[in-house]
Amino acid sequence: MDNEQNIPSPSPIEIIKDNSNYLRGTINESLADPLTGGMQPNDQVLIKFHGTYQQQDRDLDEERKHQKLEPLYSFLIRVRVPAGVTTAEQWLAMDSLSDEYGDKTLKLTTRQAFQFHGVLKRNLKKTIQEINKSLLDTIAACGDVNRNVMCSANPFESPIHAEVAEDAKKISAHLTPRTNAYHEIWLDGKLVEGGEKEEEPLYGKLYLPRKFKIAIAIPPRNDSDVLSNDLGFIAIVEDGELIGYNITVGGGMAYTFGNTATYPRVADVVGYIPKEKIVEASEAILIFQRDHGNRSERKNARLKYTIDRLGIHFFHAEIKRINGTVLRPNREYHFDSMGDKYGWIQSADGFWHYTVFVEGGKLVDKNGYLAKTALREIAQIHQGTFILTGNQNVVIAQVTKTQKPLIEKILKKFKVINATGISSLRQNSIACAALPYCGLAFAEAERYLPTLIDRIDQVLEANDLFKVPISIRMTGCPNGCGRPFLAEIGLVGRAPGLYNLYLGASFTGERLNKLYMEMVNEDQIIDLLSPIIQHFAQARTKDEHFGDFVIRKGYVKATTAGKYFHA
Repeated sequence: MDNEQNIPSPSPIEIIKDNSNYLRGTINESLADPLTGGMQPNDQVLIKFHGTYQQQDRDLDEERKHQKLEPLYSFLIRVRVPAGVTTAEQWLAMDSLSDEYGDKTLKLTTRQAFQFHGVLKRNLKKTIQEINKSLLDTIAACGDVNRNVMCSANPFESPIHAEVAEDAKKISAHLTPRTNAYHEIWLDGKLVEGGEKEEEPLYGKLYLPRKFKIAIAIPPRNDSDVLSNDLGFIAIVEDGELIGYNITVGGGMAYTFGNTATYPRVADVVGYIPKEKIVEASEAILIFQRDHGNRSERKNARLKYTIDRLGIHFFHAEIKRINGTVLRPNREYHFDSMGDKYGWIQSADGFWHYTVFVEGGKLVDKNGYLAKTALREIAQIHQGTFILTGNQNVVIAQVTKTQKPLIEKILKKFKVINATGISSLRQNSIACAALPYCGLAFAEAERYLPTLIDRIDQVLEANDLFKVPISIRMTGCPNGCGRPFLAEIGLVGRAPGLYNLYLGASFTGERLNKLYMEMVNEDQIIDLLSPIIQHFAQARTKDEHFGDFVIRKGYVKATTAGKYFHA
């Protein structure tokens, strides 16, 4: 009896999953309810597994409340794009859907996915059907499952890119939920007889304790921020051939203000596997988290906490027990950047690739800058692929010598030139969507960061640092969607117009930053950064990065592990 009393109660979300009949819930009933633009509370949880979130336009909340109307509910739809690779036809389909059903913005996420905002409930099913017609989908883009599998977006740097991207797609396919609920609800699939007896061979009835993220990096570029993921693979190449992967576990960016039991964490590199074992290893580690993750307290449910609680030795023993996965000693690798290369670059196979800078990942025709139209025109003639990057940019990939001048003409026509005219700080910036749609945001991010960079750029230019690479990331809350704790300058919203300022991450994504100052406004941010930037200009060593400098000079202490983030 005492043992039963000591078993922690499952969280409310676990109970919702348990009672959902494999993610069906009453989603169909909520969709059919004409009296509200939203979904029932339990269905709001379940639709995340199907790739959509209920949101509301917070800019209009007061006005609608005054008019005695419910909030203007709408839905975010996230489209899975394993490895970020998409065809020109798929690009055109996503572009069209964002205009027809969304807010006319095509959002490129930090996980190499497409995202639509502002989709009304009456258009939700139709939009998801059209996404599937393009041979993309939304299942498991959100929820307590494996999310979109990322991969370095650098075919111009590595001849193994196609092989590694294919491995990302294999992992994604293997770890996709098997429930037929997605097809029944969104694609008018037939109800499976005895559906209540349906099984999820990998996930089980309760799925995972929390979201699960996987990325693959191809050194020397860590553009997928591999160490921020629950599970990561670092490609190991010998004599030009992919031979295997180092495995990383326990990364994650989110924490909760005021709760020191939560913290961002950089993953541990725990071993090496030959390349043919990548799917098998992915399954073992997912099952490890499924069986040992915290299902009582969601704030401590990610794999990073499971690893810290149970230890690496237990982890090794368990994955061996699960399916025989044995990790060999780590292989050597080196990262030199987590940013993107912009402009035209030719790869060894003769193809050309053009990386377009997309500030905040927000592709929209606005204020005379018609980047969205430019990419639409390119997609209409492009014979290669597009690759979404983990930095919210897009690579026009596999351009032939014949097509290059045609695409270049369109880029020049719409003034979508390469990023040489902007600061390296802006080139290495990321912002989450935040307001007005995100219900978790305390402050602006995507809409505000460009303006703040304008002011920081003035300080950089005055100190002859305009083209020195420095990473900056801003999020509206500490949930870490824009991976702010891996930025040399991190800004995390605390309240409207107020941010926590973090300094000291590595430029390669291998070290977390540290809190420098709390609750600062724009003027205070500039006042704090200006003397540090000036000092950096005067006292930096050759090729020293800003994050390394602020640690060397004692502005902040190095964060050596996630559990020391608050120290």
